Amino acid sequence: MSDAYVIEVADETAGIVVRQDSEQSYRFHASLPRYFPLDGKLFQAPRDAERAALAQFGQRPKQKVRAA
Repeated sequence: MSDAYVIEVADETAGIVVRQDSEQSYRFHASLPRYFPLDGKLFQAPRDAERAALAQFGQRPKQKVRAA
């Protein structure tokens, strides 16, 4: 049996965290590109994953540098 929790940030689903029977931590599975940097990372608790997703949401996307 596994434990799974949906992680939502600002009315969007950032992803889910899942813990399998044999794992002590939760693995993040991103659902939107802005949260891909968190995909596959392990967290001790779902709340820790939510905090990381909130921090990721607050980061601005990197802008491409244009040649003049």
